[in-house]
Amino acid sequence: MGRLNRTAHRLTSAIEEASALDAVADPLSGLVLKVTKRKTIKNLLSGTWLGHTLHPMLTDVPIGFWSAAMLLDVTAGERGARAARRMVGLGVLGAIPTAIAGASDWADTHGPTKRVGLVHALLNDVALTLQIVSWLSRRGGNRGRGVGLSLAASGLMVVSAYLGGHLSLVRGVGINHTAFQGSEAEWTDVAAESDVTEAKPLRATAGGVPVMLVKQDGVVRALSATCTHAGGPLDEGTLVDGCVKCPWHGSEFRLDDGTVERGPASVPEPVWDVRVAGGRVSVRSRATA
Repeated sequence: MGRLNRTAHRLTSAIEEASALDAVADPLSGLVLKVTKRKTIKNLLSGTWLGHTLHPMLTDVPIGFWSAAMLLDVTAGERGARAARRMVGLGVLGAIPTAIAGASDWADTHGPTKRVGLVHALLNDVALTLQIVSWLSRRGGNRGRGVGLSLAASGLMVVSAYLGGHLSLVRGVGINHTAFQGSEAEWTDVAAESDVTEAKPLRATAGGVPVMLVKQDGVVRALSATCTHAGGPLDEGTLVDGCVKCPWHGSEFRLDDGTVERGPASVPEPVWDVRVAGGRVSVRSRATA
């Protein structure tokens, strides 16, 4: 197991350090960002409407169908050939929206993370191509060739799945970056009311947690200052139509309740209770059900 771990680590490290991949990754991600610029498209693909990222959930669809096809190939032989072909075809159909959602998430990454994501996507694209040819071969009566192609695609998917896990669990793509922040149950003095304006967010700290303060129609609002999407500093963002816009990837959160107005963020921003007394602003963590 130790040897396998070291081999996997060397693989991911080599990809992360392969700056030559940027020549493909940067223009391609720029194109994806342009295509997904509209709020409705970005929110749909990011899973903003769902409450967490969409891509990981969608991956179960093609993997499930293709795994079922492989099981039928191995255990049912010719008797299961027709059903296996259907499973391959359904997996191909499911892979298309999965890839589109994944591309949208990937376009908002940078550097080593983007390089790993590019290789992850390329492996999946090759696997998808093999599965398409497998379906055509099966449909044309060449079941043996189709089975072989599906098996080859499955091998590529194992490597790709490892890289996908690395992106999520090591690189933190798609996780809620406020999930493990601390909380402050007691009222904590954080700023003078006169320092909080409607023009620009103010950064403060409560119980070691960075908090963003801003006035909205004369009312002081407080959100956690760390963007849930990728950890960007919301206090350095801009105010747009009752929202704060993250300076890193453009996620927008409503000031009054922290809900996501625009992706790529999919998780709401934590809201803090605010108390203003004697010209001072105090905050505490808002209790959640």
